[in-house]
Amino acid sequence: MNTVDLGPANVGGDNPPFIVAEIGSNHNGDMDLCRDIIDAAVGAGADAVKFQSWTEKTLISEEEYQCNTEYENKKKHFGTLREMVREYQFTPDQHRTIQEYCQERDITFCSSVFSEQEADLLEELDVPFYKIASMDINNLPLLDYVARKGQPMIVSTGMATMAEIEQAVHTIREAGNNEIVLLHCVSVYPPDMDLMNLRNMETLQTAFDVPVGFSDHTLGTSIPLAAIARGACVVEKHFTIDKDLPGWDHAISANPEELETLVEEGNRIHRALGSTVRTVSQAELDKRVQFRRSAIAQKPLEEGETLTKGKVAFKRPGSGVSPDEFDYAEGRKITDSVKEGHVIHWYNLNGRERKKSE
Repeated sequence: MNTVDLGPANVGGDNPPFIVAEIGSNHNGDMDLCRDIIDAAVGAGADAVKFQSWTEKTLISEEEYQCNTEYENKKKHFGTLREMVREYQFTPDQHRTIQEYCQERDITFCSSVFSEQEADLLEELDVPFYKIASMDINNLPLLDYVARKGQPMIVSTGMATMAEIEQAVHTIREAGNNEIVLLHCVSVYPPDMDLMNLRNMETLQTAFDVPVGFSDHTLGTSIPLAAIARGACVVEKHFTIDKDLPGWDHAISANPEELETLVEEGNRIHRALGSTVRTVSQAELDKRVQFRRSAIAQKPLEEGETLTKGKVAFKRPGSGVSPDEFDYAEGRKITDSVKEGHVIHWYNLNGRERKKSE
């Protein structure tokens, strides 16, 4: 499997997980709130903060606006759909302002692109990679357009069949772009656990030979941490400083404490995954003497006596003749007497010279 250079980090292979705090529209159109959320993401150790690049004109049809003029949940929906989109859209000026702030805070700025117009804006801002939301995995014209920008693409796969994912990957590759990261995703907010199917990450990696990560909509940190344990190279999770704020996604977002847990525990899990090659560390080798067993004299063993199995027991420490070596020791003569209950060393037996250091 290839790795992909996202600019601030390589992902895939043995690289640590790249943690993306998905601010999305949780800024609520308030750039002071947006800065506070960025500050919290920096404090929690996230690698990037991600936004959503859409406007009133580029995402939703007039018919859809006219069908959504009133909502029962007034906390999540303060007005009509059009009013909320106008309030929560991320304008070009806001893109520039917030990107500059991210540079000041030394955290990567990135965004999901929803139209060619916004792809051009992100190109102007020189983003290190583009994110494609699950809803656009079958938007082949947009995939082709973004792919031709020549930057890496992270593609979420929520709601998509394997055939649709294959079509999306093929479209991107046909446009000359092989820098693809797929994110396993379940587009339910929040999803039941029996919908998660984290083993799909291995399926995607095997099928497409690309790094695979996880876009998370669950509550808490256990599922994204499990995804890291299964090899997720990128984890994207909605993020807020207050789950009780009004707006679309605050309630299902991670708070600063949860994001910090995801970052810290995710890195510990990644370190613990290690290698598929079986090795024994020096720390464990050092423990052998303490934890393993040696042949111990059941009675005093005198010089000239023949060593037999009935004269020994196997107990700690492991500094002498080990149980798996005893067949080679049995039948030898004692050349250096051994007290009852003491370890039998090779230098106690004929055919072996006592080491000067012993």
